[in-house]
Formats: sequence, structure tokens, C-alpha cells
Amino acid sequence: EADGSDGNPRIKNSMEEGRQRLKETQEALHYLCGPVPPPKAIEQYQRYFCGDVNDPEALQNTEPLRIEFYKAVANLIRAYAALAPDIDQAGFSDTQIEATRTEVAHYTEIRNTLKRHAGEELDISPFEADMRHLINTYIQADTPEAIGSLNDLSLVELIVDTGIHDAIARRLNQKGNLTKDAIAEGIINNVRRTLIRGRLTDPRFYQQMSDLLEDLIRQRREETLSYEEFLKRIEETARTIAGREQRSNIPPALQGHPQAIAIYNNLPDPLPESVIDEEDLEALRESGESQNYQSELRVQLAFRIDRTMKTEAPADWRGDEARERNVKNLLHKLLGKNKEATLEMFEFLKNRPDAE
Repeated sequence: EADGSDGNPRIKNSMEEGRQRLKETQEALHYLCGPVPPPKAIEQYQRYFCGDVNDPEALQNTEPLRIEFYKAVANLIRAYAALAPDIDQAGFSDTQIEATRTEVAHYTEIRNTLKRHAGEELDISPFEADMRHLINTYIQADTPEAIGSLNDLSLVELIVDTGIHDAIARRLNQKGNLTKDAIAEGIINNVRRTLIRGRLTDPRFYQQMSDLLEDLIRQRREETLSYEEFLKRIEETARTIAGREQRSNIPPALQGHPQAIAIYNNLPDPLPESVIDEEDLEALRESGESQNYQSELRVQLAFRIDRTMKTEAPADWRGDEARERNVKNLLHKLLGKNKEATLEMFEFLKNRPDAE
């Protein structure tokens, strides 16, 4: 067999190293995917690497396994791309060349599908800028569908922007080869991923949405909800998540103030008596709103806490003991010196991504 080295030891060694690296990456993937049950179609890969969709923790528990798979496929793509320009001179027969290209394309497609199925497509893409070029050049020169800024939207955002069926066609089931169950599981995973990302910003709201999602999953599992009804309810859930500031149970005064809304949602309910300001209560009585004093006072308190954190809390306070103590003191005064309410609000603000 010709090795294309023309007797040059350096070229020969480079090709040997390239062949060995490609072989090792293939073997690593075969080993990693060995437990995937037959017939080893895409749905078996999805369930093995993403877990049982009925388990709320499955997506997080299987994340290390998926990351290992993503890395293994990336290693295979890079090893193949390094050898591809001269693969016909590297001791591969035409049959071996085609079989290798087909295998790399197969794992590449599984990788892309898994990322969409798990809602990780946008999370991972910024860290592999070279991957698209290698795939287009050496594996599959497909021209992505031109959908403009929709490429940068999560599936949940895409559902809101285009509707559930268009979102499925554009993102989850581009090749039209998935079953309804696989599509439903992919949607559930993507909604779960959105809820996991958002739960620190407004724990109570996202817990309510998580409970709603689990109820939809239960109904789907028990076959009390048709596929079409499931899609309809999921689209409604996606729109509720996306438009959480405009929910009917949010007082009008808070609309358009997302940080105050999150504080309002995570205040003690009902407010402890020590938190209720008698002057505020008297003013509400005079205005005839005393029957709604809990809601009204929660609105006022949410605005006060939000304003105080923006104007009086020290910069970069998280992780600094003295500054955290300062924040606790500010909250302690606002919350009627109620220790439990103070600590709960402090922990919420500390863990919220926009707390700084």
C-alpha cells in the first residue's frame, strides 16, 4: 500500500501518527457508546446520554457523560480533519476512506442532535468556533438554513417567536426523522434547561413553572394528554416563561420592573407582622385599600428593597464579609427587623445573577 511519504521519514512518521490518533479517537467513541442499547438509533443515544425524561434530575445527572461524548466526537473530527487532505495516500483503501467519513459524519450528527435535544446548543457553540469549519470542509458541506437571528435563540425563545410547530421543524427535528415521543422529550429537556438557568433570578416563579412542567409530563406519561394538546400546553408554558413580567397575578404597578417583580415574588407570604409599617397601613385604610394591604405593602416593600439595593448597597458586595453585613443591615431595617425574613431575602439577592 502506498503511504504517500515518498520515502521521507518525517512525512511517514506524521502519517503514522495521524492514523494512530484517528484510530484511538474511534476506539474511545466505540467504548463510550458501547452501552447505548440497540438498535443504536438516535432515540437510543438521546435516552442514554440525556436520561429518563420523567426524572427531573436526569438532564443534570447525565451532563458529565454528555460532555465526555461531545469532547470525544470533537477529538474524532479534529483527528479525521488533520488526515483527510492526504487520507488516500495514508494507506486507506477507497472503501476504508468512505467508511471512515461515514462514521465521522454519523457521530457528528448525533452530537449536534444531542446538543439540541438537551438544550445545550447555544451553551457550547461559543467554545468551538473551529468545529463548524472542519465539519463543512471535511465531513458534510451542508449550507445551514438562513434564519438570521433565530439561530441565536433558545428553543423556548424560538417557540415564542415562531410558534411550536415551526420551532420543532427549525431546531429539534430538522431532518424530519424523529418520533413524536423523541420530539416531546427534546422539548421537555429544553424547557427544563431554561427553568434551571432562570431559577436563581426568581426561585418561586421558576418553581411554579417546574411544577407545571412536571404535571404536563405526568399527563403525557399517563396518556391523558394527546401529543397535539401537549404541544399546545407547552407553547402556553413557554409564553408564560418568556412574558413572566406580564402575568395577571403581578400587580400593575410592578409591570416593567423585572427586578422588583422577582423581589415581590420572593417576599414572605404573608408578610410577618413586624414587617408591616403602621403608617403605610393607615394610609391604605384612608385610601380604601386596606382589604388589599398585604399585596399593596408587598409592592411597596419590593420597590424599597430594589431601590435600596441599587442606591445604598456597596459595590461588589457578594463574597465580602463586611459588605455582606452592610447589606444584611439594610434589609433588616426594611423587613421590620425580622431575622428570618432578612436572611431569606439576603440569600435570594446574593444568589441572584443580577444581584451585583
